[in-house]
Amino acid sequence: MENANQNPFNKSELTTILVVSDVQKSKVFYQKVLGSELFREYGGDSVVLKFLGHWILLVSSGEPTADKPDIRFEPPAQPNKVGHAYTIRVEDCQHSYEILKARGAEFITPPYNWGAEIRCFFQDPDGHLFEISEYRG
Repeated sequence: MENANQNPFNKSELTTILVVSDVQKSKVFYQKVLGSELFREYGGDSVVLKFLGHWILLVSSGEPTADKPDIRFEPPAQPNKVGHAYTIRVEDCQHSYEILKARGAEFITPPYNWGAEIRCFFQDPDGHLFEISEYRG
């Protein structure tokens, strides 16, 4: 373990930025379906949520800025092509599936039993992929 004076991330936390097409619609999904907590909103174009001990920042599309001159923020262009995904380890995949489905999550398939693991996938309104997984080792 590094000395705290040599650790560039001492007392830091990680935030995932997700670019979404409709910040308010996504905020509702993350709060009502996933149960995340609203931490802060910024002018209608970004929302900070706390989810499972992790920060998620939902932002609208954005043009390049002085500190990232060649980078644009855009939601996924094709929801069936994934460049980022969340895996949530759960105790009982079937039970979690039923709760989330009742809250409005639209699953790609019901839980699938792979032997050592039972898992299934759903997406947020912009196609960001979530997996719930029960490890049965």
